[in-house]
Amino acid sequence: MEFTINRADLVRELALSQGVVEKKSTIPILSNVLIEAEEDRIVLTATDLELGIRTACPAKVKKAGSGTIPAKKLMDYVRLLPEGEIVVKFGDNQWASLTCGKSKTRIAGMSRESFPELPEMPAPIAQLPVKVLAGMIQRTIFSISAEESRFTLNGALLLVRPEGLVMVSTDSHRLAAVEAPLELQLQNNEPFRALLPRKAMNELMKVAAESAEGTMMSFAGDENHLFFQIGDRLLIGRKLTGNFPDYERVLPKEHANVIVLAKDVLRGSLERVMQFSDERSRAIKFRAADGEVTLHSSLSETGESEETITVDYNGAKVDIGFNAQYILDFLRAIDEPSVTFHFKDSGAAGELRPAGDTNLKYRYVVMPMRI
Repeated sequence: MEFTINRADLVRELALSQGVVEKKSTIPILSNVLIEAEEDRIVLTATDLELGIRTACPAKVKKAGSGTIPAKKLMDYVRLLPEGEIVVKFGDNQWASLTCGKSKTRIAGMSRESFPELPEMPAPIAQLPVKVLAGMIQRTIFSISAEESRFTLNGALLLVRPEGLVMVSTDSHRLAAVEAPLELQLQNNEPFRALLPRKAMNELMKVAAESAEGTMMSFAGDENHLFFQIGDRLLIGRKLTGNFPDYERVLPKEHANVIVLAKDVLRGSLERVMQFSDERSRAIKFRAADGEVTLHSSLSETGESEETITVDYNGAKVDIGFNAQYILDFLRAIDEPSVTFHFKDSGAAGELRPAGDTNLKYRYVVMPMRI
């Protein structure tokens, strides 16, 4: 195999494979990227057996063929080369030689025979707007459970319906639910439901960042996998198994009190007050009183901190304990300048929503803490 490729094109596509390729695998081939040269392009494939990505970029192919190279080593080296064209040639011994100007390097590869085959994409279920899906991931990925033993909570629930998309995540201490109203043409007009793993969500956001506004993706699924096709890029993720909690039962039906807060003001106060909270629980006291909201935290051996924010509120005095980090995660995920905080009493869950008109219906529920 031999081909010539533009360095910038190769770096761009290799970068998308870095989050997929297995870093510490007991199967050496999974640390490699498969390179296939065909006609006027090369196809790059990486997988860790749970997640796979296939991308393509233009190249001048002198001799078609395929081979594998350690993905990280190739990326680290190619990134340091000057702009220009790179000539890549694979020998019969699986070594690859790279020539760029006066730079010449040889990298030990492995036979593609042991590289796992990715499943074929079935007929698409629907065409989805890339940026909309990425925005939904941004608003839910942070509340996915980090406990590997709770595998049904190690991803987000994705619902594809004729009237739009729904994505929900929870770690049992908080829940993020976002809905995008869309008119979708579904295969057989049947709704689709699946659990999308966190790693696949991260990689989807990277691919979306490389896509232009208005780009559409082909979405498909089979018994075990989910497929996301964006142009020449295909991301394949293995579904999570199990039953996701009935999230609609968790969403509060009504709240007695609502306060509007400026996002940046609330975020700044939280970040400062949180410096004097317990490092594990990040517990702070939220107090709503006539015309103001007070945030307070204290550590007996370190000190205490309190900040007051003026708000339009004339309801009953309420004290609620919250994990400050949970609130900050929400504030960092939204673009809107203001948020609405919905609450009832010290024993009920609080809810945050972006204030004003938004294309996404977004609700974030946080369970209270005892302080």
